[in-house]
Amino acid sequence: MTKVTAQMSVSLDGFYTGPRDTRDNQDMSGWMRGPEAPGFFRVTRWAVDAMAWRERQGFAGGEQSIDSKIVEETFAAAGAYVMGRRMFDAGEVPWGEEPPFRAPVFVVTHRAREVLERQGGTSFTFVTEGLERAVELARDAAGGKDVAVAGGGELVRQVLAAGLLDQLELHIAPVLLGDGQRLFGPGLGLGADDGIELVPARVVDAPGVTHIRYTVTRRAKLVLDDRGASGALVGSAETER
Repeated sequence: MTKVTAQMSVSLDGFYTGPRDTRDNQDMSGWMRGPEAPGFFRVTRWAVDAMAWRERQGFAGGEQSIDSKIVEETFAAAGAYVMGRRMFDAGEVPWGEEPPFRAPVFVVTHRAREVLERQGGTSFTFVTEGLERAVELARDAAGGKDVAVAGGGELVRQVLAAGLLDQLELHIAPVLLGDGQRLFGPGLGLGADDGIELVPARVVDAPGVTHIRYTVTRRAKLVLDDRGASGALVGSAETER
């Protein structure tokens, strides 16, 4: 069954890049000189060093490790992708004529553009009818495989807040960035008594990163149990006296 999945690399304090770059960078080299890049490359170091990631990007070298197996598994599971326009704009030139996706990609945007066909099976379709429509088109194109939300972080939050995400995998780097773009926060639109429940499905502890896969269940009301209501544990010595 097709699932909508997302995976993000974050620091221990929850940032996936450094502070947002407010300049209007026209190419990757400009972005690399900005404040986002140092934090981004620190939390994604585990992937950049992996052989499977480097091969997919057309680079040599890399380590054949559990991290590499997870990268390989992630690519293999995806039958289609959804991404934000900012991510596409940053990646269009560096990805070149044969991007690493090798599957249909649906770009959520307000700016229409003709479908962009690339080598290796990648195509970019620009969807102006909103996030839900992009996910719907990706499901139809996935051929029974998963729809992967490629990012960025803002799009992942939108998919999660809309109740469209089935699985979330976090790759947690053992570093504190202190500032930057945080993956989770008020943007989820949760009230004081709301929560989105996640169930850990797999934990892989590698030397430089911890991979945690969650099944996303549902948005639910947070209900005080007896401990929250009375301040005492049910069945404790205090309540039994």
